[in-house]
Amino acid sequence: MANEEDDPVVQEIKPKQQKVELEMAIDTLNPNYCRSKGEQIALNVDGTCTDESSTYSSKLMDKQTFCSSQTTSNTARYAAALYRKGELHLTPLHGILQLRPSFSYLDKADAKHREREAANEAGDSSQDEAEEDVKQITVRFSRPESEQARQRRVQSYEFLQKKHAEEPWVHLHYYGLRDSRSEYERQYLLCQGSGGVENTELIKSPSEYLMMLMPPSQEEKKDEPVAPSNVLSMTQLRTLPLADQIKILMKNVKVMPFANLMSLLGPSVDPVAVLRGIQKVAMLVQGNWVVKSDILYPRDSSSPHSGVPAEVLCRGRDFVMWKFTQSRWVVRKEVAVVTKLCAEDVKDFLEHMAVVRINKGWEFILPYDGEFIKKHPDVVQRQHMLWTGIQAKLEKVYNLVKETMPKKLDGKSVPTGLVSGDQRVQAARTQVQQNYALLTRELQRRKEQLQDLALLPAVHVKQEPMSDEDEDNEPEEEPMDTTPSSGPNSSMANGLPAGRAAGGDSFNGHPSPGGGHSPVARELRAFVEATFQKQFVLTLSELKRLFNMHLASLPPGHTLFSGISDRMLQDTVLAAGCKQILVPFPPQTAASPDEQKVFALWESGERSDQHRQVLLEIFSKNYRVRRNMIQSRLTQECGEDLSKQEVDKVLKDCCVSYGGMWYLKGTVQS
Repeated sequence: MANEEDDPVVQEIKPKQQKVELEMAIDTLNPNYCRSKGEQIALNVDGTCTDESSTYSSKLMDKQTFCSSQTTSNTARYAAALYRKGELHLTPLHGILQLRPSFSYLDKADAKHREREAANEAGDSSQDEAEEDVKQITVRFSRPESEQARQRRVQSYEFLQKKHAEEPWVHLHYYGLRDSRSEYERQYLLCQGSGGVENTELIKSPSEYLMMLMPPSQEEKKDEPVAPSNVLSMTQLRTLPLADQIKILMKNVKVMPFANLMSLLGPSVDPVAVLRGIQKVAMLVQGNWVVKSDILYPRDSSSPHSGVPAEVLCRGRDFVMWKFTQSRWVVRKEVAVVTKLCAEDVKDFLEHMAVVRINKGWEFILPYDGEFIKKHPDVVQRQHMLWTGIQAKLEKVYNLVKETMPKKLDGKSVPTGLVSGDQRVQAARTQVQQNYALLTRELQRRKEQLQDLALLPAVHVKQEPMSDEDEDNEPEEEPMDTTPSSGPNSSMANGLPAGRAAGGDSFNGHPSPGGGHSPVARELRAFVEATFQKQFVLTLSELKRLFNMHLASLPPGHTLFSGISDRMLQDTVLAAGCKQILVPFPPQTAASPDEQKVFALWESGERSDQHRQVLLEIFSKNYRVRRNMIQSRLTQECGEDLSKQEVDKVLKDCCVSYGGMWYLKGTVQS
């Protein structure tokens, strides 16, 4: 480019929606200008013809367009500075635009190239044709444009581009740097006041003036990257009170020695204050601190796996922590049997504070911290008293056999009393064999009593050898084979002997404790009847979930905490007027065995019982059914006077609709 005094630059400015296009002339006579390249670009853009629509009328690329872009949305913190005679004059900026070269002429060149190729192809095809075929033309009349269509057209990209091209250019006159007009405009950048004393804005401290000049930007604060939820910033952590620091650290780490906690908090923190704070959010287990259950599971939360409320989760996790105060090893199945929680919840508890060892169980994750035990006996004694209270509460809730905690937690007594995993396995096997013998004798005695009273046919116990491959080597409830001796003509109701179907006193093939009139049986029967009066169809998995929620709402020491097996729950359901529906699930179903066991209320004494029974018979042969099939079958079985409201009611009570098909509740696999 030539010097700005001699350069005949023509500037044109085009405002469009806060955008500016600046078209500047190029000095084609400058020795740095490549004439052959400029001619080639002009030829590619305009072709050989020159008219008013040509971009480059001189057949040379003699101008360049610059398009503006907004550099920042907040210009209030920027100013233009002019330093003159020892004074700094600042002028606030209301807008900043950055000019970048626009290459729209390349789009025109591509369009011209495609037009030439299309014309050449059309010429070649016309030469091959001897004569032009007559083609039928369909004439269509456009309909009147609606207001919504007009608004969409006005807001379209094509319309905006067209309006942008139609906007006329505004011609500008350029003034050089040393021109008198430029010097006159530059005077506006100088403060016109006679002196700085009259300006009261400057009678402030340097920090206040700097804050006025550059206020903190709210927008930039929002743009700060947010750390993931599992990432803890130590810089931000140390700005919090000490109690909050301890709580956040323990909630994230779960288990920590006291020495590690002090190293994270810093050397300037008082250990006595840390000891007071840690006892509010954690419990002492084998000399290490484990976060309290109510910190991880707040009052209004629930399990993400089973939906069990926080109170039940806290009780189960406290049981796991208490077990680790007794031994370094815990068997997962033992925890699941006692707490009646699902496997996922128990696994979460154990992963917080232990690691799994193959064929041994779960071992506490940290070694025994005897140094802390010796150094802080008063804290150890206080924690021992807290664990004694928790133990008493757990024994009352879970009906545990009373175990005494170690009276002295020092560095020698606890490690020497540890029991290895192999020893626990051997002890469990011995206990299983003893319990099995006792249960066999008790069952034989009850079987003889039943035969004498002629309450049930002969009961044959299916004896299976004990498996040594059990995951945690614990006894499990053996299934019973209740084969009646009276043959096919014996009285059966709903797949059960008549005595049991009518509300008899037996569970799992033998009388329940206290008979059918025991408090446990009455409470369980009341729960089942109330549940099926509200929800007519339930899978075993859903029923167990509702039962666990019911247990969570009961006070500690309730009779239902004595332990209810799955078989006892199913027998109670069948004895309460319900029936198991053998739904033919597809072979590739992902449903678990408990989800494939479907129970439905068969008789409730209402008029809708017949409609529901017909519907359940349909689903005993079909996994999914269309509505018209259900409608026709109900009309056939119940008569022509069946109304649409009655059909809708029975479908709403028992089924769900998915993808145009109807499924029994709990059986649809999305």
